[in-house]
Amino acid sequence: MHLLPFPLLLFLLCSGVEGGEIIGGMESKPHSRPYMAYLDILTPHGRAACGGFLIRRDFVLTAAHCEGSSVTVILGAHNISKNEDTWQKLEVVKQIPHPKYNDTTIRNDIMLLKLKEKAKLTLAVGTVPIASQFHFVRPGRVCRVAGWGKTGVWAPTSDTLQEVKQKLMDPQACSHFKQFDHNRQLCVGNPKKTQSAFKGDSGGPLLCAGVAHGIVSYGRWNAQPPAVFTRISHYRPWVNKVLKAN
Repeated sequence: MHLLPFPLLLFLLCSGVEGGEIIGGMESKPHSRPYMAYLDILTPHGRAACGGFLIRRDFVLTAAHCEGSSVTVILGAHNISKNEDTWQKLEVVKQIPHPKYNDTTIRNDIMLLKLKEKAKLTLAVGTVPIASQFHFVRPGRVCRVAGWGKTGVWAPTSDTLQEVKQKLMDPQACSHFKQFDHNRQLCVGNPKKTQSAFKGDSGGPLLCAGVAHGIVSYGRWNAQPPAVFTRISHYRPWVNKVLKAN
């Protein structure tokens, strides 16, 4: 069952927002995004799923609200309903959410997952570069987001990896999200279009010119763009510190 962790789901539904999915996109070419990770999450309230992305052979980057009692990472997947030969299922031995993550405001929604074993780099499994500390991506850019989430508000989650183009908006477009912070977050998705990131893809990457700049965080309950993504460049010093220590 593809659910967000219960405490977050309760908060987000009550406040009119939910986590991410791909709406209005298209199926990705199989294994064309080898950094994509599918997170199978066990929580006290059942199973959940999120997206993530491989940034080092032994580390996956995702959203802090995807934390669970235990997490298994599947790399090399295209169709998550089939046990493909390209799969690598790896146990997470350490979940490292940002120390200032706030599950009420959903600020600092970023987490690193330390894998028990290093991933084997193949044509279907690879790493992706992430934004540097001073690479402040500006509104107006058109980027891409991918994931296995729902393809419609009332539709089931997708078995195959989907992707969609998304425009970075001015911060004013996210003013209805009271906790939005332009320095720490990205406002993503043209409100005049139906393409959106929404429930089921939380933790997945936003890529601009092949570099991960954002992490799917939350959006409106009805998938109306824009949505809020964590801005990776702001957290690069913290990411570097964790990677160096591990």
